[in-house]
Amino acid sequence: MVEFNTLILQFAEQGEKTGWSYIEIPADIAQQLKPNNKKSFRVRGMLDGFAVNGMALMPMGKGNFIMALKAEVRKGIHKKAGAMLQVRLEEDLDYKVEVPDDLKECFDFEPEAWIFFNSLPKSHRDYFIKWIEGAKTNETRNKRIVNTVNAMLRKWPYNVMMREMKKD
Repeated sequence: MVEFNTLILQFAEQGEKTGWSYIEIPADIAQQLKPNNKKSFRVRGMLDGFAVNGMALMPMGKGNFIMALKAEVRKGIHKKAGAMLQVRLEEDLDYKVEVPDDLKECFDFEPEAWIFFNSLPKSHRDYFIKWIEGAKTNETRNKRIVNTVNAMLRKWPYNVMMREMKKD
């Protein structure tokens, strides 16, 4: 487990990241977590005593990574941009993406969609699953499942699917 202190930062105008609160993981620390890695990966640990797991570290160039701090995490640590944060992290090797039964059932009818879905990184599959699981009604959930299967058939990642849906 690596330990370090860092400031909570916030993106100004940065495309889809505008307004995100995040922490930066310097290249030397990222290398301690997962040597010779330049792709996103998941970590677990403590942020000021607040337990986290399955958090994504995303590459930002020159070996540095960032970890976005969702509202639930910011509330848990009671801090916002500009505050100092004590960080203890290790790679989360237990992180798994569980495919809901109703989505899997639809993929059974569209094996090509299932193959593409499984070709995506775990973290990208997780975007789709969290989006489906976040539906408040069965009708919305069913629409999201249909949109996901259609996106897989078109070989669209999550961000492309969301952009295309906004056009409709």
